[in-house]
Amino acid sequence: MTRQLLHPGALDEAFRSGLFLTGMRRTGKTTFLRNDLIPSLEKAGALVIYVDLWSDPQANPAKLVHAAVAATLKALESPASSLVQKLKGVRGADFGALGFKFGFKLDSVGNPDGPTLAQALMEVVEQARTDVVLIVDEVQHAMASEDGNNMLFALKAARDAINQRPKTPGYFLFIGTGSHRALVNEMTARRTQAFAGAVSAPYPVLGADYVEHLLKRLADEGVRGLPSLDVASDAFRVLGNRPEEFIRALKQLSISLPEGADADQFFPVIASTIRSMAAAVELNKVEEMGELAKAVFEKIASAEGDARGLFTVAAAREYSKMIGREVKVEEVQPVANQLLDANIIMRRGHGHYCVTDPFVREVWMERRLMAPGV
Repeated sequence: MTRQLLHPGALDEAFRSGLFLTGMRRTGKTTFLRNDLIPSLEKAGALVIYVDLWSDPQANPAKLVHAAVAATLKALESPASSLVQKLKGVRGADFGALGFKFGFKLDSVGNPDGPTLAQALMEVVEQARTDVVLIVDEVQHAMASEDGNNMLFALKAARDAINQRPKTPGYFLFIGTGSHRALVNEMTARRTQAFAGAVSAPYPVLGADYVEHLLKRLADEGVRGLPSLDVASDAFRVLGNRPEEFIRALKQLSISLPEGADADQFFPVIASTIRSMAAAVELNKVEEMGELAKAVFEKIASAEGDARGLFTVAAAREYSKMIGREVKVEEVQPVANQLLDANIIMRRGHGHYCVTDPFVREVWMERRLMAPGV
């Protein structure tokens, strides 16, 4: 991936338009970025800026990105900073010996009276004379507000301004990752989106080879009563290919398996239980908000990713029927705001909503099928 991004061949040129990776939460995307991709890019001489929009879902995504860019510029001004030292290790002892000098206030990046993202990133490329890679984790949150969408168009402007120059000393590369497949794919498929035409790919989840590796490691440590590879692999898929939940299931098996019992009979039940528990935390939050919150959540979850008309008279009638009392239109917005603040639902555009974590919606749908009307 580092080679495709920094030294693309004839078939990889599209990576310079942007790369978007999609996959369910807790399947290892952020771990891969932090522990594998970022070190690899830095070893190849790139300057990497990382922003996690999930770190503060209620914050303005544009401000998070501006702050990360400003922090990188500040680090570049100091010859002793870890960032300059990393680059020096690749570029040579003379690199950044006196630090970088920028002709604007760093905290003004993105402000009306400050430099645009394109200008700030262009300065970095010019002075560092290397590729700059901006990674935005859970990038779909940028679509929820006008500021976020404007920020994406500003990044597109930066990409075009830097990458289309003849003999540019470096390129600007954008990587977005997200847990909501439909929303992230939309960012590259719809012509109205800033990164239309960029590369979109599913994040490759861990598979049977990981399960085999973990079972062997546990067996070498003397753990008894382990499931077979086939049963364990099926359970891993049931758990959404999520390592944390899988390890939790194996630990529960080692604690609760009766002496002489067949692990292959117990493990699928344990995996199914933990799968439901993983989503129950979020679903319990909805329960605690009351009946109207449950009704609003149900309308959103039932809409397959694009719920509209939550605050109409017709919707209020639906809620009234669902909870057994009259619901007034003005009651709905505060409840929707509670769900937004808890990061259970997200706004995907004006008047459009969806469930933030597709895994939570998936478990909710399964429950509805097993117990319709509940």
